Amino acid sequence: MDLKKMLADERIKPYVLKARYGIEKEGQRVDLEGHLATTDHPANIGMRDEHPYIQRDFSETQMELITPVLNTLDELFDYLSGIHDVAYRSMGEKEMLWPLSMPPALPEKEEDIVIAKLNNFENVLYRRSLANSYGRRKQMICGIHFNFEFSDELLRMLFSLQSDIEDYQQFKTDIYLKLTRNYLYYRWLVTYFYGASPTSEANFYGCDDKPNEPVRSIRSSRFGYVNHDDVNVSFSTIEKYITDLSSVVNRGLLVEEKEFYTAMRLRGSDRVADFRHTGVRYVELRNIDLNPFETNGISHEQAEFLHIFLLYLLQKEENPECDEYGKVGDARNDVVALEHPLTHTQFEDEAHELVDGMEQLSKDLDFPVSDSLFANLRAMLADPSKTLAGRLYVESEKTSQSQVATEIAKKTHAKLWKKPYELTGFTDMELSTQIMMFDAIQKGIKVEVLDRHDQFLKLKLRDHVEYVKNGNMTSKDTYVSTLIMENKTVTKKILEEKGYHVPAGDEFSTKEEALRAYKMFANTPFVVKPKTTNYGLGISIFKDGASYDDYKSAVDIAFSEDDSILVEDFLVGTEYRFFVLHDKVLAVMLRVPANVTGDGKQTITELVNAKNEDPLRGTDHRTPLELIQLGELEILMLKGQGYQLDSIPREGEIVYLRENSNVSTGGDSIDVTDQISEDYKKIAVDAVAALGAKISGIDLIIEDADVLATEPNAYGIIEANFNPSMYMHIYPYKGKSRRLTTDILHYLFPELDS
Repeated sequence: MDLKKMLADERIKPYVLKARYGIEKEGQRVDLEGHLATTDHPANIGMRDEHPYIQRDFSETQMELITPVLNTLDELFDYLSGIHDVAYRSMGEKEMLWPLSMPPALPEKEEDIVIAKLNNFENVLYRRSLANSYGRRKQMICGIHFNFEFSDELLRMLFSLQSDIEDYQQFKTDIYLKLTRNYLYYRWLVTYFYGASPTSEANFYGCDDKPNEPVRSIRSSRFGYVNHDDVNVSFSTIEKYITDLSSVVNRGLLVEEKEFYTAMRLRGSDRVADFRHTGVRYVELRNIDLNPFETNGISHEQAEFLHIFLLYLLQKEENPECDEYGKVGDARNDVVALEHPLTHTQFEDEAHELVDGMEQLSKDLDFPVSDSLFANLRAMLADPSKTLAGRLYVESEKTSQSQVATEIAKKTHAKLWKKPYELTGFTDMELSTQIMMFDAIQKGIKVEVLDRHDQFLKLKLRDHVEYVKNGNMTSKDTYVSTLIMENKTVTKKILEEKGYHVPAGDEFSTKEEALRAYKMFANTPFVVKPKTTNYGLGISIFKDGASYDDYKSAVDIAFSEDDSILVEDFLVGTEYRFFVLHDKVLAVMLRVPANVTGDGKQTITELVNAKNEDPLRGTDHRTPLELIQLGELEILMLKGQGYQLDSIPREGEIVYLRENSNVSTGGDSIDVTDQISEDYKKIAVDAVAALGAKISGIDLIIEDADVLATEPNAYGIIEANFNPSMYMHIYPYKGKSRRLTTDILHYLFPELDS
């Protein structure tokens, strides 16, 4: 097969970028001083041994983060970033992940390195056998495993352009075998650019032989975690590969097939023998050191490099020195791995040829890469101090490698704890959805983002699948119950028929109708609001009546949000949001309208700007609190109090910029769940049931919470929300946090409680 010619075919170009990716990233848990953690794997990470995203590798301190298989590098890094967030905040604020492949200082006694405390005893026995064969110290080395699969469309197109191989599965397998042989021969290039383990820390070697440090990559060298010399497996054909690997296992040279630690592993079946029937589906690159300068341990540019490098190796003719066992490639890689991090590599001329070839291929295939990729590669060849190993060594010379690693880890720790409500990688999504994704990942529920813009998720726990939109719109609520709650007129009618107190008022479908009704409300407390919108948008409240001009402005604002509006009586009292889940009130929130407190010096505009600097405040429901706005409604509210934007309130004076208390319009959230009596909670639960809903945020106006709910006009129900925000209960401005996203997950997946 002339793969170079085949890849040059114009019909191939649309498919060259398509691929599937996955990353497994190992890291040691350490305390804030950089010492190896002495704690067990975090108990709040669910599923323990079977967790799809966060597992333990060899030791109890060795955390492995695993992404799902994804179709783009952007998705890959979003998930890897999000899983990092979950891992960090599951460990707690007193631990962090060590950013280097080489472990921190190890215990003096090797037996004090704790093997992972797994439930499956066979897995424990396997780790014990590894400890006996290689020693526990070498098992503590960490790195990146990069899983890569050419798209089926690309391989089928290539298959159609040749006639030598009739079976598609055999064609795929031969493609990956050739790729593996080439990768093993040229993998030293990865080691040069991205090797990042120049020195070891205390007690790593014990009595073993060790390199003359510093080097480029201890991990990738013969002093790293490699099989013994008598393990020889051929990559010439799949039959030879299967036979050789089975032989070394049967002879006791390896305990299991997965103990074969080649730099590129053939993947796609649990048993290697199955490759005869299923073929090889993808490859796993195992020789990548942790990048200490990246939070994720690997950069997007590195991943781009690996993709174009693999495409280049696919079409590159095999070097005559390339052998089926990869021994020549091992030797070449060992040379590069053991070079001083600041020296030019022995294979510099060849490295330039490879980089030139990759760049030309990317142009020929119209393969998009970062503008800086090839410039950075050439800069690292010209100046070895710009390689990862060079950078780490130069920084370490100022203090020590351990000190540099500890400081890097602390910066990452501070970064990931700065906004604990966010899920990095998904911060463009609504905050309640981010928090639900965090909780699902932590519990071991697989999360697939079906529609990012629409906040639509697929959650899977073993064979149980649930679909969730906006964090709490689920299959448990019927479509009609959602429509009922969305329509404020229908909600009122149903509740009124069931005997609940709701505000009187009228619905208007045109501005003219609404304006003609002005005198009906002019001298009484009333509210103007859109018929169907959420988040408090378009609502105007007049406690003492309103002038015609103000009423007209309120009508215009409401109609800007919907094509029908409601004008209702204003109920005197305090508004409370009751969050109801399956016949139980889980949280009650007192929401204080958007406000500022005067200091006698600053204008209202300046006070608002100062309050909006709070990092908890943001926009579009992606922070626990929303920015206070200064729009038409706020100006109208200020006017009613005799203020303008440039007014200077007295010191200590509270000025309200909104009458409605929605957090989404800049209000403050205060948890009062434990202060509200059960009779009001029962009203909320029964009202939600009357609407046929399971999940709802229902708003009650209560004049005096100490008065029984059964007293006349003790309360009024003003609204039911089919998609109530949860983040304001989870991160209240004041009061106790109520982790409603966890409650939703337990409701959807009751097996979590078993």
